[in-house]
Amino acid sequence: MEHRVITTGLQFPEGPLELPGGDILVTEIRAGTLTRVKANGTKSTFAVTGGGPNGAAIGPDGAIYVTQNGGFSWSERTLPDGTTAVFPGEQPDDYIGGQIQRVSPDGSQVTTLYSECNGERLKGPNDLVFDAAGNFYFTDLGKNRARDRDRTGIYYASADGKMIREIIFPMESPNGIGLSPDGKVLYIAETPTARVWACPLTGPGQVAGRYILATVRGLPPSNVASLDSLCVDSEGNVLVATLVHGGITSIAPDGSSMTHKSCPDILTTNCCFGGPNLRTLYVTCSTTGKLIAFDNWPTKGLKLAFQA
Repeated sequence: MEHRVITTGLQFPEGPLELPGGDILVTEIRAGTLTRVKANGTKSTFAVTGGGPNGAAIGPDGAIYVTQNGGFSWSERTLPDGTTAVFPGEQPDDYIGGQIQRVSPDGSQVTTLYSECNGERLKGPNDLVFDAAGNFYFTDLGKNRARDRDRTGIYYASADGKMIREIIFPMESPNGIGLSPDGKVLYIAETPTARVWACPLTGPGQVAGRYILATVRGLPPSNVASLDSLCVDSEGNVLVATLVHGGITSIAPDGSSMTHKSCPDILTTNCCFGGPNLRTLYVTCSTTGKLIAFDNWPTKGLKLAFQA
């Protein structure tokens, strides 16, 4: 199964989602923008958020909800093939703080919905997923600094800005997050541990425990693996973007098996389903600034709560 390149020249893309009408929206973390990408690869700025917009999801009101990580310091490195790649680093001098932002359906207005929970500032929100009740779960990856890093967790919040709760603490740099097809299991990917956690839910925002669904393996001889964001297909498989050995790892709902599809970027950061019958998997290749797609993915995607 080969990929096709939809567009290039993005500034560390993440957070892909399908908009009504079929265009793909991505966040550009380094640029501080949301960008609309058409099927022919044409790009246009949808909204300017500042900082570092990371994950994005459509809410019950049609607005785009964004996990704002506050920004990174950046470096550029030359790859073995001679091309230049971009990498995120520590908390920058112009860090704006972690936030949840709401972007109006037409992209014209950006407002801050949350910046703290019970007096504790959000550090670096990373990814989010809405449930059928119209509320959303989100991860806070935190920030690294020269001699320390944040301890963070998982939150549950309402789209109207009136309710936010910390529901899991602590976790090791939680990143991707998603829900099972029946909405009864919350999946969370931890970046440094390469673990995907499964958290049974007894109700909206009610976590009944957690267990390790799978630990993703790296490539020999180092076997180093790190995880980024994830999505879930209609069969309940968890598709998690992998770092270092860049690609998409699909994990069976019971964790009994894993398959890995390589992608052309060592920091493959996120994926989402779209297109006819949700059979196209869109993937962000962040260091090289590409949005790619796999047509006729082996499994159908899971329609998200408020996906058109």
